[in-house]
Amino acid sequence: MIYKIRVILNIKEDVIRDFAIQKTATLEDFHHLITDAFGFTGNEMASFYRSDEEWVQGEEFPLFDMSEGANGITPMCNIKIDQVLKNKKDKLIYVYDFFNMWSFYVDVIDIDFDQKNLETPCLLFSLGTAPNEAPEIKFESQDLSKNDFDEDEGEEDDDEFDFNEYM
Repeated sequence: MIYKIRVILNIKEDVIRDFAIQKTATLEDFHHLITDAFGFTGNEMASFYRSDEEWVQGEEFPLFDMSEGANGITPMCNIKIDQVLKNKKDKLIYVYDFFNMWSFYVDVIDIDFDQKNLETPCLLFSLGTAPNEAPEIKFESQDLSKNDFDEDEGEEDDDEFDFNEYM
């Protein structure tokens, strides 16, 4: 079975790639396909993340398991495409190069894509060119320096506070 998957670079300009890939290919195979198609070297760390309709980042599938202990995270090389993308419209977020934070939206367009004599994996469609530098990501937060409460209000004397009471 062949999946048709669209990958969109998260920038203002349209930079899109559509791929055909076997359901038995791994996420690592897909990672290499994406890096080649967008002109990256593929030498940087990367992760896929499950996502919902609102593009909320969920469970991580890293290129390598860097956790310690037996309960690590399953790396991309051990996960098949059809294990994480089971239905049309399923989504992933892909992040490449954690220093520059290239981010992509991954969306299943079709499952059981019927194309005669198609060798997979392959690039089906390409629109736009990735910029030379990753876009600057702005993290905005609420300004907490302007409080509407008295700084001393609600404070307790640390010497009188019994931490064991809450254990």
